[in-house]
Amino acid sequence: MQILITGVAGFIGFNLSRLLLAKKNIKIIGIDNINSYYSQRLKKDRIKELKMNKNFIFKKVDLKNLSSLEKVFNRKISLIINLAAQAGVRYSIKKPREFVNNNILGFYNLVDLARKYGIKKIIYASSSSIYGDSKKFPLKEIQNVNPKNIYALSKKNNEDLASIFSSQYNIKFIGLRFFTVFGEWGRPDMFMMKYLKSCYDNKNKFYLNNYGNHTRDFTYIQDACNLVEKIIFCKKKLKSNEIFNICSNNPVKLMDIIKKINNLTSKKPLLYKRKLQQADVVKTHGDNKKIYRILGKINLTSIDKGLQNTLLWFKNYYKL
Repeated sequence: MQILITGVAGFIGFNLSRLLLAKKNIKIIGIDNINSYYSQRLKKDRIKELKMNKNFIFKKVDLKNLSSLEKVFNRKISLIINLAAQAGVRYSIKKPREFVNNNILGFYNLVDLARKYGIKKIIYASSSSIYGDSKKFPLKEIQNVNPKNIYALSKKNNEDLASIFSSQYNIKFIGLRFFTVFGEWGRPDMFMMKYLKSCYDNKNKFYLNNYGNHTRDFTYIQDACNLVEKIIFCKKKLKSNEIFNICSNNPVKLMDIIKKINNLTSKKPLLYKRKLQQADVVKTHGDNKKIYRILGKINLTSIDKGLQNTLLWFKNYYKL
């Protein structure tokens, strides 16, 4: 089985690829544009790790570049997993065009080439951000969505495009609404890694939005990847256009995460609390009953164990 994974140098793309490459008879063609939104060194180190497996091939390709992308399709591809996207809710306020070009045009290029080359199954990353500031929890796949920023809107567009391509071209689409994923090899622009960095840098201070009153459904990276793996190898007949929450169903306050990290590191950065930032969602809490009902339950990693694993990797990678 040969799988095309886009965004392979990203946090989820890398970890999922590593999990799949541990299996027999799985070959991965990984593509990424290695952009500079966050550390290119980290992305290159992820690719270096994956290249140690002979069943992995990497191509530096940007989804916006249709001619370069099409060259990848000269290989026999059984499945596409699209994890490429311009991330960052606040960044989407500053650079909205980046999100239209990368997340909407890029996704269209990919799925249209799938149509052209007869690839019949695509798994793609959506986001919990499309729910917006809902007051009804836990968030279920069937409830109305309300994107409140360009990033979320771009992900909603992906879901709409998948729905149309599914019905018109007989391609099976499975959308994954990832909630806040954390763990080893994590993105340095996200809350948990930023706070860990503040524990060990010289400034030793941290800006906390919404006065610390955010709540997030933190989902450990290995749990997220295990759920995606179950989707890939599912024997059951899924709908032609399916959506799943990828979440823990266990919301945690950011202040509680801060306390746990303080205890683990024996450090306590100075907190600068400030008001709610534009386009921020106050709370996320996903319902995972649907994916469990269809694919079976997995044993989730506790937030404490996930934090311990994350800290061990962080200290080792950054040589602390």
